[in-house]
Amino acid sequence: MNPGIVSNLWLFPAVPFAAALLTLSLPSARRKSTAVLAVAGQVTVLAMSIAAFLPTLQTHGFRAIQNFTWFTFGDQALRLGFVLDPLAAAMLLMISLVGLCIFVFSIGYMADDKNFTRFFAYLSFFSGAMLGVVIANSLLLLFIFWELVGLASYLLIGFWIERPDAAAAAKKAFITTRIGDMGFFLGMLWLYNRSGTLLFYDGGRGCLESAGLAMLGASATFIALLIFCGAVGKSGQFPLHVWLPDAMEGPTPVSALIHAATMVAAGVFLVARVYPRLH
Repeated sequence: MNPGIVSNLWLFPAVPFAAALLTLSLPSARRKSTAVLAVAGQVTVLAMSIAAFLPTLQTHGFRAIQNFTWFTFGDQALRLGFVLDPLAAAMLLMISLVGLCIFVFSIGYMADDKNFTRFFAYLSFFSGAMLGVVIANSLLLLFIFWELVGLASYLLIGFWIERPDAAAAAKKAFITTRIGDMGFFLGMLWLYNRSGTLLFYDGGRGCLESAGLAMLGASATFIALLIFCGAVGKSGQFPLHVWLPDAMEGPTPVSALIHAATMVAAGVFLVARVYPRLH
């Protein structure tokens, strides 16, 4: 395994975020530079994803963890972290590959749009947020990226904000998914109250490891159901599915990104990451 990948997992979301910021700093007339910068960021992430994915096929039960202390309050320390395992590696590869295809398609599709530069900044921002979701080793960090995905989807669905239907669809998607995220947030608070940590894996002390699970007791099922509410909203499942058809008001590349590829898969990923251990 390339040690550089393991010790720098933060680069997966950081590269698209940096591309988004740099893209926004370019004049709107610099369309070619915008496209090159956004696609180059996605190609870089894809290359990193391949380098991270291949070793997970060679080592059974592979898991690399990078935890750190964010800040302390009193005698408590709030710790965050990143994790690379077969599930995360497969999702990284899928998001970066499908995202790259959509980025390339968008160059032609949005060629005549006056806000070409802003569109690619939003795409890069969305990509970074999704990549952050799948490598988070902390439910809190996952939730932060989860909300950034929601913000990015709002910006992309309502990209043609001058159209009333697009503006309404963006607000509907944002509000509906926040309803599910409220359950997610409550489940996260309950989990921290019972286990004392939001790290998934932490040398046997994580909330998804034996020591943490033993502290949950009968509340584990209810915590899992609350967290599942977030997946229901993000994946457009009943009864929080009402935003998904209206999201077609966004540009076609946005529909591909949200409906067919990455965003609706975020809920499935959350279930795969958390639910089997808590249920």
